[in-house]
Amino acid sequence: YLVRKPEKVCWVEAAGTVRDGVRAYTALHYLSHVSPGKTVLVMDGASPFGTIAIQLAQHRGAKVISTAYSLEDKQYLERLRLPVARVIDVSNGKIDVAESCLEETGGLGVDIVLDAGVKLYNAEDESASKSQLLPHKHDIITLLGVGGHWITTEKNLQLDPPDSHSLFLKGATVSFLNDEIWNLSNVQQGKYLYILLMIPILEDIMEKLSSSIFRPQLDEPIPLYEAKVSMEIVQKNQARKRQVIQF
Repeated sequence: YLVRKPEKVCWVEAAGTVRDGVRAYTALHYLSHVSPGKTVLVMDGASPFGTIAIQLAQHRGAKVISTAYSLEDKQYLERLRLPVARVIDVSNGKIDVAESCLEETGGLGVDIVLDAGVKLYNAEDESASKSQLLPHKHDIITLLGVGGHWITTEKNLQLDPPDSHSLFLKGATVSFLNDEIWNLSNVQQGKYLYILLMIPILEDIMEKLSSSIFRPQLDEPIPLYEAKVSMEIVQKNQARKRQVIQF
């Protein structure tokens, strides 16, 4: 897919924002229909994807709550041009995300949850330090409001009968955010999406970059000879900013 780059947008910003922009539009526009007055919870909002998702939700008039994995992440979120309604610092493991969200929404729950992965098992079964900061799937279901939308990036999500029953009682939906969904569409559907979906999305992403509505979370441009090292960092999920290789 090709899109014209506005003169005011530099190549690094354009390259570093397109993928996260498409993911954010897929999650918040096509899977959950974000609109003014909605409450959106963006997990790990200081990540490159979380940053764009927050900005898109705010631009659509939604109230945004976000979680932070460190003090630096919390400070970053509080310095955004449009501050989020509430930043939940989960770095010490003592804050209850569900309780905080219900408190912020007067007990009603949030309308849209965009996770960054979830805990599928008990804490003692989780070995990685970052996974200990993720909310349990039960927490997500608890904080979700009636008619809410849970957009998950967890490809191995397992919902037990009690989980499904709780979602049924709330009339809530679960959608999976697959980065490659448009490319995996069949030929005819792909043509349809190309005409009606991808071109407007890409043009809108560039327009929002040009008008500073989108301000991406980017690292310094990386020279080509460091591309391998950068790729290894990304694959290990150790990069907190979007990596862009500059030729």
